[in-house]
Amino acid sequence: MLAFFLMTAVCLFAQEKKEPKTDFTKMYLPVWIEARDHCMDVARAMPEELYSYKPTEVSKTFAEQMVHIAHTIPLLTQRYVQGMDVEPNTPDASKMTKLEILTLLEEAFDYTTSVIYSIDQEQLDETCVMYHSGNTVSRAFAFFYVQDHMANHRAKSNLYLRMNNIVPPEYTW
Repeated sequence: MLAFFLMTAVCLFAQEKKEPKTDFTKMYLPVWIEARDHCMDVARAMPEELYSYKPTEVSKTFAEQMVHIAHTIPLLTQRYVQGMDVEPNTPDASKMTKLEILTLLEEAFDYTTSVIYSIDQEQLDETCVMYHSGNTVSRAFAFFYVQDHMANHRAKSNLYLRMNNIVPPEYTW
């Protein structure tokens, strides 16, 4: 009898589809997932021995680009989407392996994905002031900033692949 109830509970839980709470986050989630997947593909495409590559003396290395992305995804989500008071504290990419950086990226994307699933409309309707521009935007709109910032650094990283004769992952949006 206990086994029957456990199986029933497992089946019901498996059938329950996890879904974001708002119309905006339902619309935004597939866009975010596509951006996440493409960024992870770019990070995986660069061989570990080229993670230290940088095209100019003043450029970030590929590893620094990836760690910057991984660090700022949750930072910008916390600051602008969730309204938290957080300070940058970027890890040293030169001391990290490719696997550690990929793990950091996955954790960062998972963090923001969990916020997309859990945030409610009331918080999305709140406003925040963007640090660099001074613009006032909704917290929903701030999700676009998180993605745009990531895409900016992902695009630079994509060029690093090309500069090393590596065909970048195809953009599929």
